[in-house]
Amino acid sequence: MSTPIETEIVSLLQKGDKKAITLLYENYADALYGVILKVLNDEDLAQDALQETFIKIWKNAKSYNVKKAKLFTWLYRIAYNTAIDKVRSQTNKTNKEVQIEASNVYKLTSESLNQDVMDIKTHLKSIDEKYQIVINALFFEGMTQQEASDELDIPLGTIKSRLKIGLRELKKIYNPE
Repeated sequence: MSTPIETEIVSLLQKGDKKAITLLYENYADALYGVILKVLNDEDLAQDALQETFIKIWKNAKSYNVKKAKLFTWLYRIAYNTAIDKVRSQTNKTNKEVQIEASNVYKLTSESLNQDVMDIKTHLKSIDEKYQIVINALFFEGMTQQEASDELDIPLGTIKSRLKIGLRELKKIYNPE
């Protein structure tokens, strides 16, 4: 059974009224922050994740269905998943290390440079724009697939598919065999 404040928040969310965010923050921010902090164990990251949570809530407000879940359950899932995404993002950042001994960066000769690869941005323009956007975000803007999904407002599965197809199209350009 919903409380009057939940009913009001849901109504405002469905209408796209910005008052909903204020009410959500006033009524649920502390609880959501607690969930996020428990996952992250870092106050700064938890505050970032809380902000991202509220952005996701606002972007997906019209998808909330009262029949599928209580408001807090829906909010909790978004907060928890955002915190998990942060953990994964942090883990990926810390696991990437430069291994100079195993690198061939300093051993490149002019014969090993493929001149076709030097103008990748030019060749990128020859593939369909939807693939260009994804490849640009991932390779030239340094976004993760999840970040690109959020930023471009494209489902994560679609990001992955477009990346795969876009790379296949570029491969045809560089390796026409």
